[in-house]
Amino acid sequence: MKLKAAQLRSSDPTESQLAKVKRRQIYIICDNILDTYNIGSIFRLADAVAASKVYLCGNNIALPPYHRITKAAVGTDKWVPWEHVRTTKVAILKLRKQVPGIKIVAIEQDKKSVDYRTFDYGEPIAFIVGHETTGVSRGVLDLADVIVELPIYGVNVSLNVMVSLAIVLYRAIEK
Repeated sequence: MKLKAAQLRSSDPTESQLAKVKRRQIYIICDNILDTYNIGSIFRLADAVAASKVYLCGNNIALPPYHRITKAAVGTDKWVPWEHVRTTKVAILKLRKQVPGIKIVAIEQDKKSVDYRTFDYGEPIAFIVGHETTGVSRGVLDLADVIVELPIYGVNVSLNVMVSLAIVLYRAIEK
């Protein structure tokens, strides 16, 4: 089933329809993402790659259904399974318990990071993206199996969290 934006915006999927969506063993963990448009865009990206679940962790300003999230998500927030978890650490521990062999990949600039193009991704895998200003928190970085980073060639030191996630996700699924 493929829906256009207008159809997605007005859709209200049934359990049967949700069960028919073939999902990959890809999980997205949002570590204190505050911008509702980023959250909505991450739902849209999660749908595009058929991710299994989005974890919204920490102090989110709003959770679905929230009009700004739904607007950016173009309705995909109704189609992608998600869960609000108190802390990112709890989400990681939960995933490690529920999904044997999962790789936890943080997308962040760090002394320990490797170029995102050099890592062997594979599934099952979880990607962590962090707060728009402070990034992925130190304690969360310590729990990751690897930290990947995108090279930045211009004056600005970073990319938007959703853009970074999109680049890395598509790199991971093309392998």
